[in-house]
Amino acid sequence: MKSLLASRKARAFLLQAVFLIAIVGVLAGAYVQGSRNIAARGITSGFEFLTRTTGFNVGFKLIDYSGYDSFARLILVGLLNTLFLGLLGIVAANIVGLVVAMLRTARNPILNLLGTIYIEIFRNIPMILQVVFWYALLTHLPPPKEALQGLGSFISSRGTYIPGLNVSAEFAAISCAIALAAVMGIVTVSMSRKLSRLNSARLIRWAIALFAVCAVALTLALGHEDGTPLMSMPELRGLNIRDGIRIPPEFLSLLIGMAIYGGAYIAEIIRAGFLSVGKGQAEAAQSLGLTPWQVFSRVRLPLAIRAVLPTLINQYVWLFKATTLGIVVGYTDFFAVISVSINQAGQTLELIGILMLGFLIMNNTIAFLLNRVNDAIALKGSQLRS
Repeated sequence: MKSLLASRKARAFLLQAVFLIAIVGVLAGAYVQGSRNIAARGITSGFEFLTRTTGFNVGFKLIDYSGYDSFARLILVGLLNTLFLGLLGIVAANIVGLVVAMLRTARNPILNLLGTIYIEIFRNIPMILQVVFWYALLTHLPPPKEALQGLGSFISSRGTYIPGLNVSAEFAAISCAIALAAVMGIVTVSMSRKLSRLNSARLIRWAIALFAVCAVALTLALGHEDGTPLMSMPELRGLNIRDGIRIPPEFLSLLIGMAIYGGAYIAEIIRAGFLSVGKGQAEAAQSLGLTPWQVFSRVRLPLAIRAVLPTLINQYVWLFKATTLGIVVGYTDFFAVISVSINQAGQTLELIGILMLGFLIMNNTIAFLLNRVNDAIALKGSQLRS
């Protein structure tokens, strides 16, 4: 025994084992005590409530749902709403961030000043205030009868109406997922050192794009509602606007807030990536006869993204969690439906557990996929040095 304790590795292992046993004991004790307290108060536990009828409806939903559906269906509605808003918000924030980063690194002092003003204003105003501001602005637009019109769309206090396809929500969601996967695949092939050097790299990109187009077209065709035209155009009928796709102000205010606020942070991250690219690499590209746009799109931007992608992944995860602000403006996201379900079903611990598990799975999935992309496109060693 003395000889065993004399070993440094054995002592370290023994301490770790004791620490682990202590943690398990504390958790087990907390579970037993909690179970006793719940039983003493006559509170039932378990997940049987998920099959019960909710008895109420929700405003925004991507799949069919009514008050006769179960709590499990309601939670699925909220989960899909969070995924939809989170992914669109990340894409919109990326676009805004890239544009602002280009302004911040521009040689023109006026453009540079505009980018700096944007960063200093929108980065320093809490996102919740920005969301409330945009929601108040959107809900004070003209009523449907006096709605702003243009490009076949209507903008009113009840929402923004745009042309759409007569396709069921499930098939539309599948089409969006296919398109997103195709874009990620093309970006990975384009930025991966191993794949981009293959003679068939261009053919692979075109094959991915062609497969995605065919898959999306087939999915939309299967989801097309019989007896209806393919396109659904919004029209003013009486005191309301019918047909088309309605984007409610709750969703739009959150999307704008995420794009503007998140874009301010992403802009600074991408700007740091631009500054990490050595001048010699851009000058070498210019000496080969590349145009300024080709230098930017084929040299500066890929190298910048490679340098800052790990930091961007953290920002994406944070921005995805910001969807919980939807409860402020009445958007039925994952957090909101869990809160309502707690009030209706009374199963607080189970529903909070579902909420925590849901966000853990979603955020870890985003981080895992983007980390795989980062591993594929990362430059080894000091290749970013000038």
